Amino acid sequence: MKILLTTCSYQDTPGPHHALMESQGWDIVRERGPLPESRMLELAGEGFDAFLCGDDAITREVLEKCSPKLRVISKYGIGLDKIDLPATREMKIPVLFTPGVNHDTVAEHTMLLLLAITKNLYPSVSATKAGKWTRLTGYELLGKRIGLIGLGRIGQEVAKRAHAFGMQIHGFGNYWPEDLAAQFSITRHDSLDSLFAASQIISPHTKLTPESLHCVNSARLNLMPDNSWLINTGRGELISQPDVIAALDSGKLAGYATDVLDEEPPAADHPLLTHQKVIVTPHVGSRTYESVPRQAMKSLTNLINALRGEGECNCANGVI
Repeated sequence: MKILLTTCSYQDTPGPHHALMESQGWDIVRERGPLPESRMLELAGEGFDAFLCGDDAITREVLEKCSPKLRVISKYGIGLDKIDLPATREMKIPVLFTPGVNHDTVAEHTMLLLLAITKNLYPSVSATKAGKWTRLTGYELLGKRIGLIGLGRIGQEVAKRAHAFGMQIHGFGNYWPEDLAAQFSITRHDSLDSLFAASQIISPHTKLTPESLHCVNSARLNLMPDNSWLINTGRGELISQPDVIAALDSGKLAGYATDVLDEEPPAADHPLLTHQKVIVTPHVGSRTYESVPRQAMKSLTNLINALRGEGECNCANGVI
């Protein structure tokens, strides 16, 4: 059995998944993802039975080149937008994923970014390390209006933490957890425009689809008050980058803190890396010593069960 393993978090972090994987007797080819389509196409002809992947470009062309040997794709994580799901259904290749294992960690990172951008943490630390005693003035979270796009597992955990800070929580999404919304006094909006107009802070926690692509754009940002903030631990493509930069430059946005970019890893001249009002972390929102082993074991046991044809495997594309 030949397996392509590409996720760096899985490979780099200690945990029981390493011994379990070695015990399978597989021929494991290790790469450092996320891999572009060009590299995936180079590897595709090597006769893999399965992928254990992160955010690699698994396009129709890659799948066709892997056919008919490729039997299973096990995604480390929950975002499936880099996989051509319609093609996997046509080819009857199950796509597995790992829901319910990283929501606490990502919610914590969301709050980290929110605190860092509103309290001027990065410039304060940088100035102090440079020998300067520059005392910048920040903002309280208490009473601020935060708008959550999506109230799935991660959005709910962010809501709990925002409530603990005394924030006013607003939400929009197809799924609405009535009990939690009542418990934490979440105001429901029937449109994104309404959510943006009511919020000083926007934080998207929705999957990337054709409908959600660039859902954060100039038309909606202009509905927010001046000196608002944007936090993103979802997908880089949820925002229109030129529109966000324009909002930062105009003062509509006081800051943008993100763990995700439209291009990962980014080019050295990526415009968000050098912007004075932007904080970027390298897609580590779910990368903790607690969360990684949970995700790794889930993705690995999904794969083992699917290859054996028995047990739970969390299939995302309906093939199993």
